[in-house]
Amino acid sequence: MAEGKTFSFLVEGGKATGGPPIGPALGPLGMNVMAVVKRINELTASFAGMKVPVKVHVDLETKKFEVEVGIPSVSALLAREAGIEKGVSQAGREYAADLKFDQIVKIAKIKVGHTNSIDLKGVIKEALGTCMSMGISVEGKSPKTITEEIDEGAWDSTMMDQEAAG
Repeated sequence: MAEGKTFSFLVEGGKATGGPPIGPALGPLGMNVMAVVKRINELTASFAGMKVPVKVHVDLETKKFEVEVGIPSVSALLAREAGIEKGVSQAGREYAADLKFDQIVKIAKIKVGHTNSIDLKGVIKEALGTCMSMGISVEGKSPKTITEEIDEGAWDSTMMDQEAAG
């Protein structure tokens, strides 16, 4: 079997270039850097404006490559959903945006299987924790309040409807 190497990069969705960090890492190997960049941009186009983790697996002998796209962070997904660049500096005292609970569920569905939580409810609570630190309210309430309501079962039917919707 030919020798391979894997490179990890954090790129802006759909906007990778042949410059650093990709070019300097792959160029010395004799790789067609622009072909790699083109493939990365094709695969990350749907994450435009977000930082996306990408792995490039290279066969050093044949110069063939595969691109594996990761999932952006919860904070990046929340920022995109809220239409903001970043959270606030004084989370808990001020809010950068307000999201609907359905938007939190949508993000949690993207991240399910990619976090430490074992189910959708746990991932939703993780996303709410990130909302708290970014200063994003949910349904006009503090994310902490929404988390307490989840623990009391207040959102169970909404979560089940969302889970059934796919």
